Amino acid sequence: MFAIIDIETCGGKYEFRKGRITEICILLHDGLQVTDKFTTLIDPECNITPFFTNLTGITNDMVAGAPKFHEIAQKIWEMTENRVFVAHNVGFDYSFIRDEFASLGAKYKRETLCTVRLSRKLIPGKISYSLGTLCSSLGIENEARHRAEGDAVATAKLFDLLLHLKTMDPQYKNQGVGELMTRRIDKMKQYILDKLPDECGVYYFFNKKHEIIYIGKSVNVYTRALGHFNSKERKSQKMLNDLYQADFKPAGSELIALLMEAEEIKKHKPKYNRMRKADLFTHCIDWFKSDEGIISFKIVESAESENALCSFVSYLSAREKIESWIDDHALCMRYTGLTSDDAICFNHQIKKCNGICNGEEEIEDYNKRANEILEEYIFKDPNFVLIDKGRNHEERSLVLIENGHFAGYGYIGESDTFSNIEEAKSYINTVNYYPDADDLVRGWLKKNKIKKIVFSKKEQGTFE
Repeated sequence: MFAIIDIETCGGKYEFRKGRITEICILLHDGLQVTDKFTTLIDPECNITPFFTNLTGITNDMVAGAPKFHEIAQKIWEMTENRVFVAHNVGFDYSFIRDEFASLGAKYKRETLCTVRLSRKLIPGKISYSLGTLCSSLGIENEARHRAEGDAVATAKLFDLLLHLKTMDPQYKNQGVGELMTRRIDKMKQYILDKLPDECGVYYFFNKKHEIIYIGKSVNVYTRALGHFNSKERKSQKMLNDLYQADFKPAGSELIALLMEAEEIKKHKPKYNRMRKADLFTHCIDWFKSDEGIISFKIVESAESENALCSFVSYLSAREKIESWIDDHALCMRYTGLTSDDAICFNHQIKKCNGICNGEEEIEDYNKRANEILEEYIFKDPNFVLIDKGRNHEERSLVLIENGHFAGYGYIGESDTFSNIEEAKSYINTVNYYPDADDLVRGWLKKNKIKKIVFSKKEQGTFE
């Protein structure tokens, strides 16, 4: 019923490839107790650096003579077949094993369950949900931390506790364990799910008329689609009733999947998508410096924009943004275009403006606050390329920012190079530009570190 798994590795995600597995432990669990165990060191066929030896205690000498992954692949396949793949932070363990099978030409797909997510739902309020900290707070001992068997046994004990908490909840008391953790999907829905891979990309749901009714994206399309079937939201249930077919486009890069999804939603306007449908941006907030050198903002129609900072689908939404800036950054109504150019703004009278409009505040102090907005909405460099994973191990993905705006994405072979922006553009697909694409790239960069090539005015690329 369940396969509780932990692995140790000699690497994580770096550059465009992963490290390799050095140890694995699989515990078979029937919903009541552990019934079988398999554990072994694995020869990763690469050097184990001192960092990972210090972390796990596994040395190059220890794995010398250990089986290689392909030698135990059949054992792993059979032990996990028709079972739910359970792990603490399951995405890590599952992706390593899936990629090892992919290197052998095999498509490994299992339903997954993450004890981190389940713990957050059933044991809320913990300071940390890392395996060591969580188990320590629950009195679960782990005598071999950062070794596969020690962590797998600890995860199994945590899993037993979570099952107990789940079954004690009145909401689940009449459900069996199998019904608790899995949901039956009718043959048609299972057929649709089986068409979607464990890959990063964009997926499409169609109705019987072959109309696109929903577009989504994920780093694991199969898992995300499965989430729709497990959702109890009314919208999801209505969508599933209309669902007849599914399709998929690989992206490789999470950022490209995000950009692809936004563009496709605007193009097709699916019935069950709510966000990103608007494709007409009628107003902008322009920025400029006044004659005195004061950073200023104003709402203009898109056709009249000269230096747009951000774009909106209506005047009202632009006005709401300006007003939020006034509140959050103590901006002056005169220098945001909401009162006349020679007026002392009303906010100064109620002490919400520091008096830049009445000569009572230094320009430098005001501009410092206004510049916080510019830093949030303007790319540090106007021309650069972001480089990330491709759709396979033989390519990389590119996202181009040109003149401060998203200009497209594409893919390049591992051995291909470029030295200036024009050469980079030869790998970029032409896309329809929508201003919210800039927001997507900026937002993604705030949360993720990625290789970046910056182009100067001379178009010579330099790595950051």
